[in-house]
Amino acid sequence: MKAIGIYKNTSVDEANCFSEEQLDKPVAKGGDVLVQVKAVSVNPVDTKQRKMKEDDGNFRILGFDAAGIVEEVGEDVQGFKPGDEVFYAGSVARQGSNSEYQLVDHQVIAKKPSNLSFSDAAALPLTALTAWEAMFEKMHIPLDIEANKGKTILLINAAGGVGSIASQLAKLHGLHVVGTASREETEKWANQHGTEQTINHHKPLHQQLEALSIETVDYVFCMHQLDKAWDDIIEVIKPEGIIAAITGPVEGIKLTDLTSKSLTLVWEYMFTRTLHQTDSKYKQGEILTKVAQLLEEGRLRTTKAEELEGLTVENLQEAHKRLEEGSMIGKLVISV
Repeated sequence: MKAIGIYKNTSVDEANCFSEEQLDKPVAKGGDVLVQVKAVSVNPVDTKQRKMKEDDGNFRILGFDAAGIVEEVGEDVQGFKPGDEVFYAGSVARQGSNSEYQLVDHQVIAKKPSNLSFSDAAALPLTALTAWEAMFEKMHIPLDIEANKGKTILLINAAGGVGSIASQLAKLHGLHVVGTASREETEKWANQHGTEQTINHHKPLHQQLEALSIETVDYVFCMHQLDKAWDDIIEVIKPEGIIAAITGPVEGIKLTDLTSKSLTLVWEYMFTRTLHQTDSKYKQGEILTKVAQLLEEGRLRTTKAEELEGLTVENLQEAHKRLEEGSMIGKLVISV
């Protein structure tokens, strides 16, 4: 099979950043399924994993979002068979999806939404899992619409990959959604994906919320540069409110700032369950199944913003460059 990966950390500006190799096609055993990959999407975690690669001579395949067709199943697999169309986010502890075939634990995959193409579906698993786990598990936001009426969530970076699906899920479950966006195109994208009101994260948040007749918010989901938004978050969140974060840096925050309002800070890392093989890893397959149903019902929409055709060294390098520039809207997908 063809696979594209790296041998060491190399700048995306260098021609030899990625390498294409021909590898033996894996064999599904135990609880694994072998997936013929049809589309992948690129996430910030891809660039971070690339930069962490040691020069140890080992070939590392990146990619942690994919959609494809089950080729074969291990003897312990239940619920999937060859020919099933699936989508998933995989694990940072295993070889990734930037290849023609990939082995994946069957507990963390789900049937692909029947109304979406492979490329539209590949945009969603990692970000949907991140948003769902952060809001409904870590922040304990009720799934009951009535319980959320009158409550507001502030999404920092509402037009990003996670923000684009978090805004839809939050609105779908009865929350009033305010998101931050700093450009005309990101504001438009956020408003198309569930954000009801937008403010600029480069300006003080409290004054902008007051202009919208919002004094404080119940929840804050920070998806970009927590240290830069920290003081604003502490100011605008209600006493006993909950803050969720998925990214650093955190050197500039003081946990004692949480004290006066008895605030809660929670951290979401989507790969915790697969990296540490927790007893709850099966929940990722369950969450993706629920997300697929919402997509099939037309209550959620894909967050794919752009597609590059062909799994090539050039396309992967271009995708990593775009992410490192920090101006991505939604998700960038590569068809295989």
